[in-house]
Amino acid sequence: METTRSYARPVFEDCLAAWKTLLAGRGLATELVWILEENLCFERDRKVPGGFRLGFQTQFTQQPAGAAKDIYHHFAETDERVVFYRLGSNRGRSICLELCDAWFEPKGEAEGYVRRDDWLVSFYPGGEEGIEEITDPRRWQSRVMRGRPLSAVDFCMTLAALRELKAHGRVLTPDERFGLSILRSMHRIKAGGKDAGA
Repeated sequence: METTRSYARPVFEDCLAAWKTLLAGRGLATELVWILEENLCFERDRKVPGGFRLGFQTQFTQQPAGAAKDIYHHFAETDERVVFYRLGSNRGRSICLELCDAWFEPKGEAEGYVRRDDWLVSFYPGGEEGIEEITDPRRWQSRVMRGRPLSAVDFCMTLAALRELKAHGRVLTPDERFGLSILRSMHRIKAGGKDAGA
């Protein structure tokens, strides 16, 4: 028995237009840079004991063109809230992520989220604070990968999942990823044997 949804997802372009209108209304940049999990750079904040600071990079992990639209379409297939999330400003641009999880469902104005329940979408414009772009590969390589508190940005898309989406039309299950890794290993062994026999 099919349940009736209380929302209707708009096309990506309508959601994007609403996002830019909200940003412009708050005097925030409407030139957007969309990033993924691999673009986030958490570092220990020496000024705050046990604290972290967040930067981003686009130099070391690049994403395919049209990624924001592909991510939106993937997230929109779920019955979870999709969030357009602004991390901050950098050189006159808004640095943004798309997030999706039930974790966002209770979040509203008090936490800085603008809800569109008719779309099951929320917008988080944030404030005027800046966010640093990391260009030093040493800082990028020594970023904090584990041991930090859960935050909103932990619900974004990964580059690996986006590549699967583009290659297979969906994100693979862990079993399918494992199977593919075995097939790739077998292919490398077979190709190596041919080279040795040549």
